[in-house]
Amino acid sequence: MSRQKFPEIGELVVVTIIEVKGFGVKAKLEEYPGVEGFIHIAEVATGWVKHIRDYLREGQKTVCKVLSVNHERGNVDLSLKRINDHAKREKISLWKEDQKARKLIEILAKSLGKTEEECEEEFGGPLRIKYGTLYEAFQDAAASENWLPDMEGDWKKSFVEVAQQNVSISSVKIVGYIDAYSTEKDGVIRVKKTLQEGVVDGAEITYVGAPRYRVTIVESDYKIAEEKIKKSVQNMTDAAKANGVQLEFTRA
Repeated sequence: MSRQKFPEIGELVVVTIIEVKGFGVKAKLEEYPGVEGFIHIAEVATGWVKHIRDYLREGQKTVCKVLSVNHERGNVDLSLKRINDHAKREKISLWKEDQKARKLIEILAKSLGKTEEECEEEFGGPLRIKYGTLYEAFQDAAASENWLPDMEGDWKKSFVEVAQQNVSISSVKIVGYIDAYSTEKDGVIRVKKTLQEGVVDGAEITYVGAPRYRVTIVESDYKIAEEKIKKSVQNMTDAAKANGVQLEFTRA
């Protein structure tokens, strides 16, 4: 499965602390092999930090925001204090799902007699575009009676078998993305109002990066989840018109 060499500025990354110093912390970026980052003491927490070890220790995993990237030296400046707890939990959850997906792709590649790179090129990339993450594709394949009838390939049967054998389905998750913006002076307030007015109970909206927001519905039944995502999108579309906001929904 292909990976970028370096993260992008503003990206949230999972890191493992490898060395705590008096003025900062060295960390390994879990999603970018061979890349290390540095958290300056001023970026550890809000307010004055006397002892970094009150916040971070070697071997600890956490989530940081990328402030800058030095491609030549291969290191990254990170911030711990610029992320709230909700964003941290969301990122850790996605990272864990990605780890599971990589294990499943490894199993699938062996059963197909192909490399992981060949699997990525043949169906990994298209599925990621369709679902947002590969793990969500495995979840859907495990729960669906007739998975992706419009998509062809000799890999599909094995994909479903691996999914059904390794993924436990206790709930259904549907994800989409909202692009919302306004050119008015109070545009940020208008967008926030639109999202608040439109979201239905059980829907979770997470800020991804201007102007994009992630909408997640988790339910025990697929039909209920579908109804909620449709209702939420319709409500937000109506609210956007009333508030002078440009809004577009994309299904993951």
